Amino acid sequence: MQFTAMILSNAEVSPGYWRMRMTAPPEFASAAPGQFVMVRVNGAIDPLLRRPFGVFDVGTHTPAHSGAVAQPYLEMLYRVVGKGTAMLSELHETDLLDVLGPLGKGFDMGDPDEEKLIVGGGVGLAPLYLLARELVKKSPVRLFAGGRTRDDILCITEFERLGVECYTATEDGSLGECGLVTEALLRRLDALQGRATIYACGPHGMLNAVAGIAADRGIPCQVSLEGYMACGVGACLGCVAPGHRHSAETPDFRCVCTEGPVFESGELKWRD
Repeated sequence: MQFTAMILSNAEVSPGYWRMRMTAPPEFASAAPGQFVMVRVNGAIDPLLRRPFGVFDVGTHTPAHSGAVAQPYLEMLYRVVGKGTAMLSELHETDLLDVLGPLGKGFDMGDPDEEKLIVGGGVGLAPLYLLARELVKKSPVRLFAGGRTRDDILCITEFERLGVECYTATEDGSLGECGLVTEALLRRLDALQGRATIYACGPHGMLNAVAGIAADRGIPCQVSLEGYMACGVGACLGCVAPGHRHSAETPDFRCVCTEGPVFESGELKWRD
């Protein structure tokens, strides 16, 4: 659905990373973890295209003044990387945005009688919070958050408040372990008793590594891809990713915005 959202808050939560809350229609309460929105950052021609953002959280906001009516909201995390996101960071409370969503296919919650292992980095944590919020209702959940520096580790306190056990790793050692977050994931898998499912979102290199680990150990793994999108509804085909049977002779592409952004890792072609 397309709607006009009013910004309720827009704050920098770490250098270069922002968290925005905005009003949403009542139907947004049923948004699935892993779905996303397409946001037009202003009404001008430039920038022309909407920007895709994962849904970080949904809920109900009650204004402070007396007699106020509760208002559904959605939240998104974003990183300032270009003109569009720089414009977003300059917006303030009561500014308006044109939003399309929720879009795409979200995560499958899987079997409740198994451990859930969530792996994310940077703004890849955006769709994983709502996922964790749902998973903890029925399953033990562990989060493995990685980044180059401590500035790339976002919203850990929010995950901990859900009851999620959190592990952090940074490449420079400024927070948590020094190294890659996949190393902590491997240790947990070595100690695992019983079944588990892995959920991941983040840089392609991290997803490639996580998918390889899951394949080697025969563990179900769902990944959320961060594709470049122009429309969000499958019309432009600008966000396609190679499927596992893809080759030059037999092309096999998956449309990230409509068939994803969440895929079983075995559906996709990864680097060797």
